Amino acid sequence: MNRRDFLLKSTSCLAGSLFGLNAFSKALAFGEQKSNSFCKPRIALIIDDIGFSFSRTRLFLDLKVPITFSILPRLEHSHDLAYEIHGKGHEVMLHQPMEPLSSDIDPGPGALYVGYGAMRIANIMEENIRNVPFAAGVNNHMGSRFTECPREIKEALKAVRKKDLFFVDSLTSSRSMGYKTARGLHMPAACRNIFLDNVPNESDILVQLTKLKRHAQKHGRAIGIGHPFPKTAAAIGHFLKDIKASGISLVHVSKILKRA
Repeated sequence: MNRRDFLLKSTSCLAGSLFGLNAFSKALAFGEQKSNSFCKPRIALIIDDIGFSFSRTRLFLDLKVPITFSILPRLEHSHDLAYEIHGKGHEVMLHQPMEPLSSDIDPGPGALYVGYGAMRIANIMEENIRNVPFAAGVNNHMGSRFTECPREIKEALKAVRKKDLFFVDSLTSSRSMGYKTARGLHMPAACRNIFLDNVPNESDILVQLTKLKRHAQKHGRAIGIGHPFPKTAAAIGHFLKDIKASGISLVHVSKILKRA
């Protein structure tokens, strides 16, 4: 190969390399842009205390957005509502009753109490999980005393892990050990960020939903817990219009868990 041919071939190779690198850079940038498009803020709405009423549950089913329904065990409609909710494509959780701080408050059937032994806790958890078909996870109902006790909450969560379910800490106590214990057991887990309807007034619920939206925009994800009140369903309906153009997506809570 003479010098002229060598220079022509070298120039051609260099141009090809530069073109290839430029194409690769564009492809990488496109890939990053595409990846970032999946990083939109996400909100998960959990509706607790399901099991008492078909009509109130259907107010939320009629919203036709992803909602996670947390069902109390051993109630008259617990089993049938689990089937209806699952059949309409929504996520089901067990809303596990646990001992509150006040001894005057009854957490309901199938509750866990401080002082129960490991076997008793495991048996109650297994029976409650069986009572709520299609349960993908568990969150606590009440439990401000129970979730503060490391031994008891660990035994409960071991039973949850045994069934390959996730755990959401409702954070009914600022001293709850639930989330920390679940992560120590290498379980998929999350914490509630906002209670929606401690004040069951539509305007107040909308304020809480706005706080939830801001949390999602800041942190990329947010979990709100509400209850089957007609005003909660109405407020969520208005909220859906508010976020329609915001880029925020509603997802089931299993989509935004912290995993091992």
